[in-house]
Amino acid sequence: MGYTLVVCEKPDAAKRVADALSDGAIKIMSVDGTSAYRFVHGGEEFVVCSAQGHVYGVSDPAEERTVYPVFDVEWYPSNLVDAEDASCGRRISAIKKLSAGASKFVNACDLDVEGETIGYNILRYACEGKEKVAFRARFSTLTEEDLRRAFDGIEVEEGQGLALAGRSRHVIDFVWGVNFSRALSQSAVGTGHRYRTVSMGRVQGPTLGFLVDRERSIRGFVPVPSWKVSGEFEKDGKKITAAYFQARLPAGASANSVRNECLGMGAVAVSVRKRMTQVGPPAPFNIGELQKEAYRAFGYTPAMTMRVTERLYLGALVSYPRTDSQRLPPSLNLKGIVAGIGRIPEYSEVATSILESGANPVEGPRFDPAHPALHPTGQRPRKPLNRMESSIFDLIVRRFLAAFGPYAKRELVDVTLAVGTHKFDLSGWRTVFPGWIKYYGRYAGFRDRELPQISVGDNFTVTDVVVEEEFDQRPRRYNPGSLLAKMEEEGIGTKATRADTIATLVGRGYVSEGEMEVTDLGFAVAEAMERFAPAIIGTNLTREIEEKLEVVEKRVENGAAILRETVRTIADQLALLSAEEGALGRELGAALTSPAAKTSVLGRCPVCKTGALVVVRSRATGKRFVGCSNYPSTCRASAPLPQRGTVKTTSRSCGLCSWPIVYITRGRRPWRLCVNPGCPGEKK
Repeated sequence: MGYTLVVCEKPDAAKRVADALSDGAIKIMSVDGTSAYRFVHGGEEFVVCSAQGHVYGVSDPAEERTVYPVFDVEWYPSNLVDAEDASCGRRISAIKKLSAGASKFVNACDLDVEGETIGYNILRYACEGKEKVAFRARFSTLTEEDLRRAFDGIEVEEGQGLALAGRSRHVIDFVWGVNFSRALSQSAVGTGHRYRTVSMGRVQGPTLGFLVDRERSIRGFVPVPSWKVSGEFEKDGKKITAAYFQARLPAGASANSVRNECLGMGAVAVSVRKRMTQVGPPAPFNIGELQKEAYRAFGYTPAMTMRVTERLYLGALVSYPRTDSQRLPPSLNLKGIVAGIGRIPEYSEVATSILESGANPVEGPRFDPAHPALHPTGQRPRKPLNRMESSIFDLIVRRFLAAFGPYAKRELVDVTLAVGTHKFDLSGWRTVFPGWIKYYGRYAGFRDRELPQISVGDNFTVTDVVVEEEFDQRPRRYNPGSLLAKMEEEGIGTKATRADTIATLVGRGYVSEGEMEVTDLGFAVAEAMERFAPAIIGTNLTREIEEKLEVVEKRVENGAAILRETVRTIADQLALLSAEEGALGRELGAALTSPAAKTSVLGRCPVCKTGALVVVRSRATGKRFVGCSNYPSTCRASAPLPQRGTVKTTSRSCGLCSWPIVYITRGRRPWRLCVNPGCPGEKK
């Protein structure tokens, strides 16, 4: 009795807190099958326990899942909301028992909206009303130094704006999603089709709208031909290629006229312009920039990058990932972090250079009051990292080091060659001083193109003139990285939810992964919402809700007003859908019966990296298996599946082999499975 109970968000974080704070031996207790840690710190007795993410969720009290509208919702233990979350009940029971003997409570969940919501709900429900008297531990890394500093300066939480905003967001998103998803699903049933979930979340709708708008631009694109002319020139045995000063000529006759007038002629350099430019180092990562860069460098989806970075955080290798900040305050002991990185051989040379120069990091415009920019902690991995973990860790470390680097210097050279009245241009560039580019390594993306020494008046021989017909390029489809950037630009979703929204669109079969092509089902859902409830797929309403939730975070409002406004909006839009239920059902029904809708997309193919892994049924044997959508033209990736049970996608990839993770629901307990039979985890 009389100890301080510390509630962490995840088991790994709880163990890290115990290891960091304990002044001596740690007693490991098992309460209802859940581990807790008891120890003494500064003469005070502590018990540290953990949740496993959200142990409470929003749901409606009705058992019938096809009824709508639903506005009467409550917070329930997550195992009552989702039967697959069976361990949640045991964790809640354990926390209740531990709270009975505690005289002081500390919320040590992640310091963001989701973490505040998790901690608040545990303190309110499992600990029976301790949310207003609990202390708050604030930290951005799980290193011993940061954790001790956080607990030595704990204060009682005031205002709880983040928690109120988080709880409001969960209620709004549930009411929004459950009502529109049930309305869409039931409309299809009403026209004679089997029930299938057709979801439409608050952020999901506008995001699907972006993809559909781009797809329409692509499908409506009419390529216009033009002609490109380039010349090949030679001087002293050295050849160069230059482009005609008009990038595109509208007629083939004009292009051939240029060719005929230049062939066999001489050329002279009439202009040589050199200029030196300085390229500044990049700002440190926030989570959005990391997700975009990881997709560019490795092809990892935003959701994959988030999961891997969270594992690195729990291993005390990087700071808290869900941050918007691009700043590294001096309070971080930056020299100590750089010195720690320098003890890892592949970074020692760069780290030594930074320490000797005494440089300070550049900063970006984005600021997050809760956390600094994403950065390494300076600690070495205690155990080997897998391929994905190594890649993300290396990217974070090198971006952090690059922020300290000096400006790079690059020389740009522009040359104009004249052939009679015709002019040809060419450019070259080279890195004179690499600066931060050397620190960032292969991720910098700079390439040199050096020209031979050319001076004004130099003469060249025209050896060939090439005419090529080209067509305008169609707009490019979004990929997960560019779609994430679009969501940020439009102000919809949060740093914690955007990646999951993209994964949901893929998991529902609305779009394909990789180059995100909208399916027939995705088009049908989007067009139905545009016709019958346009506000749901537009950006304005969702953006307004995000802005109002930010006001709640700042403790200006308590969230009640925004809940009332949202309920009114949902009711109005549902009325529009209900009035056109027959037409809506016919449109969705046609899409649901198309071959694309019947295909269950599991995720991106890790073999060819362009196709999607889907559930396929053999015509010969009738057995189901996993196959790549590029089969048999370019990829033959396949994997067996259990023949009994329902396959449910998770939009998650295995951390060991990158193949999809699925749930096989059979009986009371679902079976979590990596579909790759050769996965290293299978041997364990």
